[in-house]
Amino acid sequence: MRIVPFGAAREVTGSCHLLLAEGRRVLLDCGMFQGREEAKNRGPFGFDPKGVEAVVLTHAHLDHVGRLPKLFREGFRGPVYATRATGLLARIVLEDALKVMEEPPFSREDVEEALAHLEPLEYGEWLRLGDLTLAFGQAGHLPGSAFVVAQGEGKTLVYSGDLGNRQKTVLPDPSLPPKADLVVCEGTYGDRPHRPFPETVREFLGILEETLGQGGKVFIPSFAVERAQEVLFLLYEHGHRLPKAPIYLDSPMAERVLELYPRLVRYFSEEVQTHFLQGKNPFRPRGLRVVESAEESRALTREPGPMVVIAGSGMLTGGRILAHLRHGLSDPKNALVFVGYQPRGGLGAELIARPPLVRILGEEVPLRARVHTLGGFSGHAGQDELLDWLREEPRVLLVHGEEEKLLELGKLLALRGQEVALASQGEGVEV
Repeated sequence: MRIVPFGAAREVTGSCHLLLAEGRRVLLDCGMFQGREEAKNRGPFGFDPKGVEAVVLTHAHLDHVGRLPKLFREGFRGPVYATRATGLLARIVLEDALKVMEEPPFSREDVEEALAHLEPLEYGEWLRLGDLTLAFGQAGHLPGSAFVVAQGEGKTLVYSGDLGNRQKTVLPDPSLPPKADLVVCEGTYGDRPHRPFPETVREFLGILEETLGQGGKVFIPSFAVERAQEVLFLLYEHGHRLPKAPIYLDSPMAERVLELYPRLVRYFSEEVQTHFLQGKNPFRPRGLRVVESAEESRALTREPGPMVVIAGSGMLTGGRILAHLRHGLSDPKNALVFVGYQPRGGLGAELIARPPLVRILGEEVPLRARVHTLGGFSGHAGQDELLDWLREEPRVLLVHGEEEKLLELGKLLALRGQEVALASQGEGVEV
């Protein structure tokens, strides 16, 4: 049994790993490269898509499913296994990618072809491909997200996918993996634990109370799948403590996800399920208004506060949030709140550094609004949670993280006597 990484090796995006066992070739995730690595999406996979027998998807984020249509474009025709929630969310994610990418490496027909090959695999079910068996465990990162357990040739491999932050309340906690011969594990936050989530919530509510109380706008750049809905859940739970103000969800994609959530109730935490069973939707707080058209969004930038604006993209790589920031960052009454990862070299990282001027949509904008970074909102496990999840595992291969963060996590694993290595693109590792 061997695993060969073809993405997310010493980088965060492009998750794609080829599992070779029992004469089978199974692809674990088929994600898109993002940020500075985006040009790789038009390049070759590094393996023959026609030779792959099946794909197993851990969850529906673009960096784990985004190249799936390209795989079909290049000849793959096998089944794609995922939880039902992942399959439904993947449609939204892939259709949106097709709209926003300037040069997508696939067509609408490729997206439909990929989605037509989806086959459901739920937690605890075993999938048998000849003598190779695979199953999903709860990853707690998105509704329906999973880690993969593969058994064959007398060996057990675990692939983490993305592990959730167990401090948060919307999703179930990740379950522990079985003891394996090799664990391929993400290390996005391998260098540090997250701040306690209750502290993050208190700070978030304090920012909202102060900003809305003085008639300001709170801008929240947010990922349309999971993070936007989690912010809405907190506003539903705590909105009674805040000054009255409209909440604008200015993201058609996030609204599509919101409309889907009542169909995915069983994938949420018991707390969220209880709300739904009582006939309440905890992702639709009082005062929520959905901004449908681009014209409405542009008009909203000229409206006075107080208001909360949740819009994409979460990493400020495009989307409606940019127009809001161009109009609103010069007003000291306003606040920008980052609730997600901001990559180095991006606009978000530049704003966090607080330059006096920033260029947005071709315009120099004075930065007078307050800028807050709330790392406790992360959807990924922190360093302490990763160490706990891996505590029984003798061998670990680290993926999905910037190299220095993986090295930090690797040092701590090695100190416990665990064998650890960092994945390299195209280099196979024996299980």
